[in-house]
Amino acid sequence: MRYLPHTPDDIADMLRAIGVQSVDDLFRSVPESCRFADDPDLPPPLDEWSLLDRLSGLAAAAGGDWRVFLGAGSQAHRIPAVVPALANRSEFLTAYTPYQPEVSQGTLQAIFEYQTLMSRLTGLGVTNASMYDGATAMAEAVLMALRITGRRTVLVSRLVHPHWREVLSTYLAPMPDVNLIPVPSAPDGTTYLGTVPETREPAVLVMASPNFIGVIEDLSAAADAIHRAGGLLASGFSEPLALGVMKVPGREGADIVFGEGQSLGLPQSFGGPGLGILSADRKFMRQIPGRLVGETVDAAGRRGFVLTLSTREQHIRRGRAVSNICSNAGHAALTAAVYMATLGGSGFRSLAGINRDLAEYFKAGLRKRGFKPLSAADTFNEFAIIPPDRFPERRQALLQKRILCGMPLDRYYPEYRNAWLFGVTEVAGKDGIDQVLEELS
Repeated sequence: MRYLPHTPDDIADMLRAIGVQSVDDLFRSVPESCRFADDPDLPPPLDEWSLLDRLSGLAAAAGGDWRVFLGAGSQAHRIPAVVPALANRSEFLTAYTPYQPEVSQGTLQAIFEYQTLMSRLTGLGVTNASMYDGATAMAEAVLMALRITGRRTVLVSRLVHPHWREVLSTYLAPMPDVNLIPVPSAPDGTTYLGTVPETREPAVLVMASPNFIGVIEDLSAAADAIHRAGGLLASGFSEPLALGVMKVPGREGADIVFGEGQSLGLPQSFGGPGLGILSADRKFMRQIPGRLVGETVDAAGRRGFVLTLSTREQHIRRGRAVSNICSNAGHAALTAAVYMATLGGSGFRSLAGINRDLAEYFKAGLRKRGFKPLSAADTFNEFAIIPPDRFPERRQALLQKRILCGMPLDRYYPEYRNAWLFGVTEVAGKDGIDQVLEELS
């Protein structure tokens, strides 16, 4: 879209319509000390191509060509060119909520395909048309469990993402009868399940695998423990690619699966938008928030798609709605579906294997340089590790070379005060890892 400046007459007409004398009057509420006294000293005008080159240069100087070895809920992955080429077609970008199936078949089928692919990934019977992000998906999973069981005690592993736990606390704050109990961690970096049998009438056990420090949890053992207590298991993830090499959570006993789908073809974009994933056992279909799209045939016997279940207050009486969450993040879900279809099953597993192998290669290289893994348990593409004493100084030196390595865990976990969280994806590659290892030598 080209830049079309307003003429003086256009500006005068608009000012007259809103009842002010000048453009400066629009900024009277801004303190004078915060305003320019004179026109800013800007360079002369540039043509479009020169301007784009100039902005690209500024972007590169500000933050281009960084080597980033972080995770903690947001991952940098390569996005095949076909994904934005298809997902950003105008008919997808302009599509709206599919209330009328006769004019919304494209949007409905896109949601249906997303639900199908995601249910295969999580191993559960139904997936809704997406939530805002992983944190809200987790909160909605807990609200589901409270409705299903009728109980009021929620067990949440301390190794679930700290930000997600804060969102859950916010959701539950207006519900004083709900008891939110943290489940401690074991020395090996997994969730300690010994407290589950001691809890009276738990509604749900909330876990993440891989958890926040990268460890893959034993979901089967967790499911056995909470099911014996009469509750449900809600299992989550912030890196969906991990499901390419892990056991599928739905087949490990999880009743509800939630997660963040940003890795599935969505750029990090400074933190958003994300893609909330929520799947559940088919018997809980009427308790899942959002929308479900189903396949049917029309009067002529042709294949078609319709909204088969919408438990939102926009569709049914507010008192019967299971959630007031009102966005299906449709375009993010469509992008994820295009990404998964592009990779296919074998490509998804292959990419997951590459991520895991790179992380193990990085971990082995760090160990040779005096780093000690916090846990011997299995990890995927993130891991917690204890560095040599002078690592913080070396990390600062690496920043000068545009290498960002590790996040201190003591910010969220005082008991891990000497440990750092590292993450690696296919974006860094073996060459990037070797560069970091050489610098740390």
